[in-house]
Amino acid sequence: MSDHHRLPPESPYAFLSPAEARAWFAYMKLQLRLRYEMNRQLRADSGISLADYDVLVALTSESDGRMGMSALATRIGWERSRTSHHVKRLEARGLLDVTPSAEDKRAVDVTLTEAGRQKLLEAAPQHIELVRSMFFDGLSADALAHLTTALEDIYETVIERGTLPRPVDHP
Repeated sequence: MSDHHRLPPESPYAFLSPAEARAWFAYMKLQLRLRYEMNRQLRADSGISLADYDVLVALTSESDGRMGMSALATRIGWERSRTSHHVKRLEARGLLDVTPSAEDKRAVDVTLTEAGRQKLLEAAPQHIELVRSMFFDGLSADALAHLTTALEDIYETVIERGTLPRPVDHP
């Protein structure tokens, strides 16, 4: 990846500088492989997918475990229709409740059930161990601090330039 001219012209990386291509390729390899490993681990150990876990964790960010469907979609960075379909599957498994919103009768609220909380509590320790093992163990404290700052800066740029509304928890 160090020689920009060795990339085939049809490669999307050919439009990036060598440094950008190296960074982007590293990010893409990492996030694809890490999502695979996390999904595999959650399915094997807890019987839930990484997508299930993402939804359940997002709901825990509210003290009552309840969010509007649109707010949930924004929080996890999914389209509303994908979120709605996934929530219906989790509701059918008893992990979530979906009720009409008290504030807006056209909207629905999604609430983490006791079974959903329990599933998350069961899944979290092994999942966090995998995250530590695969992600944090390879970083020094200094590298972790630099990576954290870089990721926060990139996230802010995505929030500013992206098409989803700004998440409520990110003023």
